[in-house]
Amino acid sequence: MPTDSPQAPRRKRVMVYIDGSNLYHALKARFGRTSVDFRRLVTALVGTERDLVRVYYYNAPVNVAEVPEQYKKQQRFFGGLRRLGYFEVKLGRLERRPHGMVEKGVDVFLATDMVAAGLRDRYDVAVLVSGDGDFSYAVQIVKDEGKHVELAFPRCRALANALLDACDSYVELKEGEQVHFA
Repeated sequence: MPTDSPQAPRRKRVMVYIDGSNLYHALKARFGRTSVDFRRLVTALVGTERDLVRVYYYNAPVNVAEVPEQYKKQQRFFGGLRRLGYFEVKLGRLERRPHGMVEKGVDVFLATDMVAAGLRDRYDVAVLVSGDGDFSYAVQIVKDEGKHVELAFPRCRALANALLDACDSYVELKEGEQVHFA
């Protein structure tokens, strides 16, 4: 039976997309440290007035044959993220190039997942944790679907102006506010 009382507004659904390597390098450059408490970071970004749907963390594992100790440490880190509630870890790959190792697949995974979930109405707000301007077009597609995109990243040289311009809002990640080091 319908009622005449107004319904409470629906809480915003939030998905968080973390470009792991990009964040790692920005934290190292900005704060000189990298071991973030991701649970606290996500809690600060989502807040208490919105609902977390899922967190996606993207990265590429190092080669076990080349750096076995770093590989073990990285695998423990990924395992720790997987044990956090609502976290998914998605891995690309590293390829050797003449100038060093290059991540492959990571940006495409993140952009595709963010756009696909937006098109499927899985969230109201996407929080993108990256400074990579290559995500600007994916952000625009999501916004064209009526979704909001918030950018969260430390203020540093790795933060692309094109991405700042594309997103609806920007949260500067600051130590002690959103960023808590473990």
